[in-house]
Amino acid sequence: MSTSSTAQTPSPQADLQVSGVSKRFGNFEAVRDLSFTVERGSFFSILGPSGCGKTTLLRMIAGFNAPDSGDIVIGGRSMHGVGPNRRPVNMVFQHLALFPMMNVGENVAYGLQQRGVAANEVKRRVGEMLDRVGLPGSENKGVEQLSGGQRQRVAIARSLVLEPTLLLLDEPLGALDLKLREHMKIELKQLQAAFGTTFVYITHDQSEALVLSDRVAVMNHGVFEQVGSPQDLYYQPLTPFVASFVGNSNQFSGHVESSVGDCATVRTPSGLALQARMHVPLSSGAQAQLFVRPEAMVLLDGSQGLLANGWATYEAQVESLLFDGANSAVLVREPQTRTPLRIALPQTGQYAGLQVGQSLRFGFDPHHAVCFGASDAR
Repeated sequence: MSTSSTAQTPSPQADLQVSGVSKRFGNFEAVRDLSFTVERGSFFSILGPSGCGKTTLLRMIAGFNAPDSGDIVIGGRSMHGVGPNRRPVNMVFQHLALFPMMNVGENVAYGLQQRGVAANEVKRRVGEMLDRVGLPGSENKGVEQLSGGQRQRVAIARSLVLEPTLLLLDEPLGALDLKLREHMKIELKQLQAAFGTTFVYITHDQSEALVLSDRVAVMNHGVFEQVGSPQDLYYQPLTPFVASFVGNSNQFSGHVESSVGDCATVRTPSGLALQARMHVPLSSGAQAQLFVRPEAMVLLDGSQGLLANGWATYEAQVESLLFDGANSAVLVREPQTRTPLRIALPQTGQYAGLQVGQSLRFGFDPHHAVCFGASDAR
């Protein structure tokens, strides 16, 4: 999936092609020379912090904003000069914008009626759509009678009944409570697979993006830092921003002391010598940032010196215990560092007796850590 500004030939296998698109608001460049393709029938997420440009990009795809340069092609057709009401897209917002004065059936039927579809065909399609989203026989229910998850499904049904080429979703789970949000992630994934409609989903929630998507674009300052599968982004980050933004990571800064093969030894200002694989070759003395996931770090008791494979370990003290079921972790502090390190606890119960203040050692396989040079930051 390209993120360059090179013009793209429309692909019969793509429902969305964005070529060299930019958008400015005064002196602020919200989206910068962005190009990418979304394959037909896929679930594509745009993940990034507030202000990165993802909502501006979605609004340009929907037709609410015009790009200053570049082109947007949907279903093989350029959208240049095509208004939002004439584009083969529909949009689901965080605040679902269901019509409170209409019942469920009327909400779902609204778009079909605006298109002049015959009444008997509207009734048939609304009934079929409600069956498919798991709300059979709910046509006459008031919107206020529904749970948050049911309202979410009505909003999706109202969009999908129009058979759009693209369904655009603007942080649709953001207003839900945590348990319902977790449930709706699974439902959304299943609905997209069942309908086969191309979903373009924007979120600042990395868990949503990783769980739901076939491919994810990580956006920062108006550009895509990396586009790939959730596994690619998590295990093979290409920039320091992706390594720090996607998932949890322990981060160290220092300079490259030496390198052998694809691994470098990074010396921190406090004197720690840490080893990690290099994203690109780095020369001795180069400034570097090193990232290692909490689950890649291994705890040992204080009497052990090296990991079984010979990699170094480091002394630390337990600062806090974080119990969260399957996501439980411990915060430890190495004597030379100011910032505590997060280490995931295995679910074997072997560390159930850990106490705050206890001494231990930790280590990690360098190939499960990655380091970047200063030039890798965008």
